[in-house]
Amino acid sequence: MNGRTAVVVGGGLAGITAALRLADAGAAVTLVEARPRLGGLAFSFRRGELWVDNGQHVFLRCCTAYRGLLQRLGVTDQVEIQRRLDVPVRDVVSGRTGALRRAGLPVPLHLAMSLATYPHLSTGERLATGRAALALRGLDLDDPALDQQSFGDWLRAHGQSERAVNALWDLVGVATLNATADESSLALAAMVFKTGLLSDPGASDIGFAKVPLGVLHDDAARAALERAGVRVLLRSRVTGVAATAAGLPGQHDVQVEGERLDGGTELIEAADALVLAVPQDAAYELLPPGSIEEPQRLLELDYAPILNIHVVYDRQVLDRPFLAALGSPVQWVFDRTGHSGMRGPGQYLALSQSAAQAEIDLPVAELRRRYLPELERLLPPAREAQVTEFFVTRERTATFAPAPGSARLRPGAVTLTPGVYLAGAWTATGWPATMEGAVRSGNAAARAAEQAAAPAAVAAALAARAAAEAPEAGAAPTPTP
Repeated sequence: MNGRTAVVVGGGLAGITAALRLADAGAAVTLVEARPRLGGLAFSFRRGELWVDNGQHVFLRCCTAYRGLLQRLGVTDQVEIQRRLDVPVRDVVSGRTGALRRAGLPVPLHLAMSLATYPHLSTGERLATGRAALALRGLDLDDPALDQQSFGDWLRAHGQSERAVNALWDLVGVATLNATADESSLALAAMVFKTGLLSDPGASDIGFAKVPLGVLHDDAARAALERAGVRVLLRSRVTGVAATAAGLPGQHDVQVEGERLDGGTELIEAADALVLAVPQDAAYELLPPGSIEEPQRLLELDYAPILNIHVVYDRQVLDRPFLAALGSPVQWVFDRTGHSGMRGPGQYLALSQSAAQAEIDLPVAELRRRYLPELERLLPPAREAQVTEFFVTRERTATFAPAPGSARLRPGAVTLTPGVYLAGAWTATGWPATMEGAVRSGNAAARAAEQAAAPAAVAAALAARAAAEAPEAGAAPTPTP
């Protein structure tokens, strides 16, 4: 894309990825972000002495695109991945703690021992779960019929009890899909379990940042974009997209407004590539007419919320990096003490509550009354500890809702308007709304733009070659032997 220009709208992981790839291909790239920072919904902010991630974000070893972005940003030393999958799971009703662990054996034997000793299921439920896992492994992810069925219906048809769904399938699925099995497309659920648990022994090993997310997705991303020559406009937004005055196909004028621009506005003329790496409703507003068939389907793709509850105790109450809960409204608890820069005694915990439609708008006082007693049930040391801080972060539009039938609502990267591309975890990546899906979408949009530019680049190269080989005006032609 040498000599071509590109505008990327949105500075989340999809936009960062697309901008870097387009710049690496030789384009002059401008990235426009409405917020004062990069990172999208995977960001950090300061609260007193604490660095707070808006929500707990993890990734798996199989998230190769996101890990590739971390490498491109030069921050692989600031994340860690479990040597082997190990998820402690505590049932507050029985008081028993079990674990989902993998052994150093090939698939599916790598999980067999863990499943055989998992205390939250009966012997019959464990055997039925093993059979369901093998059936899941045999599903064809390219079969469009899978998206028409709910994961919950499929599990029941394969002998899974309500307890098995709660203690195993939803334990993983709610955290990765942001929906219960009954609310999830079988296609997306099968993709998660086949890729994460049933593809490669190490695929499911959990990774997480050792530093605030802003260090990775804002600080390091800004530095990498600057090195790549990308112009970054923060606190700015694209207010209009129009065909060029000359009507050149594949080129668009992009109107930008921002407080840091001279005069408050700027027109980026004749952009060869426009990547809309924004949420689906924002893309709907910016897409030129006729860019996709049935554009209203973007508005039919619902959002799903995530609620994050942050609690600081005056002493340690959790003796491991994280813990999953059963028999409690609490889903997952993470120790954020070291990541937050907290000084002195105490421990900072973050509760990640996915599929939180019923609680996302509850007052903080109500959430405090509901969750502090639950933490005391889950973590007995909390009964003697004092709470020094309690606050909440809410992401009402955290992910798209992965409901049955959602696949038809997710467009691909290429639109019907030449030069305009879509990116974001909500596009048709085959993945649920994860950091991995976002990065994959950014790569897909940039790759499509590169491929579209290739014919023009080849034509230009041939023309340059022809011009170089043609005799100068007035020169005698070279005789042919």
